[in-house]
Amino acid sequence: MSAPERQAAAMTALLHAGRRGEDPWHASAAPLYQTATFVQSRADRFDAYDYTRTDNPTRALLEGRIAALERGRHALAYASGMAAIDAVLALVPVGGRLVVGRDLYGGTLRLVGELARERGVDVRDEDSGDAAAFARAVREHAPHWVLVESPTNPSQDVTDIAAAARAAHAAGARLAVDNTMLSGWLQQPLELGADAVLVSATKHLGGHGDVTAGAVVVRDAALHAELARRRNTHGTALAPFEAWLLARGLDTLGLRIERSQASALSVARALAARPDVRRVRYAGLASHPGHGLLLRQARGAGTVVAFETGDPDLSLRLVEALRLFHVAVSFGSTVSTASLPFAMSHASVPAGLSATIAPPPRDLVRLSLGLEDPCDLVADLEQAFAAAHAGARAAANAEAGAAAPAPRARAQASMSP
Repeated sequence: MSAPERQAAAMTALLHAGRRGEDPWHASAAPLYQTATFVQSRADRFDAYDYTRTDNPTRALLEGRIAALERGRHALAYASGMAAIDAVLALVPVGGRLVVGRDLYGGTLRLVGELARERGVDVRDEDSGDAAAFARAVREHAPHWVLVESPTNPSQDVTDIAAAARAAHAAGARLAVDNTMLSGWLQQPLELGADAVLVSATKHLGGHGDVTAGAVVVRDAALHAELARRRNTHGTALAPFEAWLLARGLDTLGLRIERSQASALSVARALAARPDVRRVRYAGLASHPGHGLLLRQARGAGTVVAFETGDPDLSLRLVEALRLFHVAVSFGSTVSTASLPFAMSHASVPAGLSATIAPPPRDLVRLSLGLEDPCDLVADLEQAFAAAHAGARAAANAEAGAAAPAPRARAQASMSP
C-alpha cells in the first residue's frame, strides 16, 4: 500500500472509530452526555454508566477513537496533558527510580522535580537522542519507569523509541513516550515497543485552541485498570463537553496535520537559507541528524519548527514583530504561533534538578505552523526579520549617541557698538 493509500485508510479508520456507540437514537454525530449522574435500572447494582467522574458515554467514545489512533487497546482521557503525565509518573513508587530524557517539556520537568523533592524519587536524566548513552543510563539506574519525547520539545532531537523500549524492558522497567509533537497520526510508539503513550490533547487532537485535555494510551489491561482506578479516585477525568469538542476535533486531525506539516517544511527551508539564522531545528530537513531515524519510525516531522539566531535580543524583536504568528504558548492549532521557550513553555524548568538539565537557549524561537498560506507565513517572517534588524540598528545608534561626549559650544565673538 502506498503512502497516500495508507493515509486515506488511516483517515477512514479515524472517522469511523467508535461511531457505532450505544446511543438509543442512533445520532449520526456523537451526542453530548452533559450529565453528572445516570438513572439506574436497579438499586442493588450499577448499570454501564452511573457517575461521570467514573465513566461517561461521550468520553468513552472519545477514548475508543484515541486508542485506535495510537494503535492501543485502552485510552484514558484526562483534564489536561499534565494530568495524563502525572497519572503515569505517579506509578513510580515512593523512593523509586525514574530515567527521563534530558529535553522534555518544561512542565514535565517541573513535575519530575516535585517527584524527586516530595516523594524521594531517584531521577536520572540522559540525552535520549544518544541511544547508546541512554541505554547505559537505563541499565545502570534500573528504574521503574522511563520517560522520553520524540521529537523533543523544543530542540527536535529524535529518540530511537524501539531501542529505548528494549533498554527499559531489559532493566525490568516500562517505557512511556510523550507523543504530543507528532500525535498518533504520524507516529505510534506502542507499535515500537512503548508501554504507555502520553498526549497533550490540547494540541493537535483538539486542534482549535479551545479545549484543554490529555490522554494515556496502553495495551496492557492490568495497567489500564490501575490507571482507571486512580483516575476515578483522584477525579482527574476529562469532562463531557471537553470530550465532545475533542472528538469533533479528531474528525479533521489528518487534514490539519498534513497541511500544517507542509507549511512547517516550507518555513524550515526558508529559515535554513537565511544567513541570520544560525541553526534550524526541524527533523523534516535532510540536514537534521535525526532525519533518517525519524523516517524509519514516523510518517513525518510534525508542525513545529525551532531556530536559533545567535542573538537573544534579535530573537525577542523578531517574535514581537510578527503579524500572522500570535505570541502564545502551546502548538498544534489552526492559527500559527511563535514563542521564546526559555521565557514561556520552559520557564518552569526547575533549577538544581540536574547539572545537565537547563532551559533552552535564550535565542531559540519556536514556531507552530497553522493553516494559513505558507507563502504568507514566510513573508511574515521576512518582514519580522527586517523589523528586528532595523530595531537593533536603531538601538545601537541610540546607545552610541548617548555614549558620545556632548559637542562644545562655540565661543561667540563679543560685538561692541
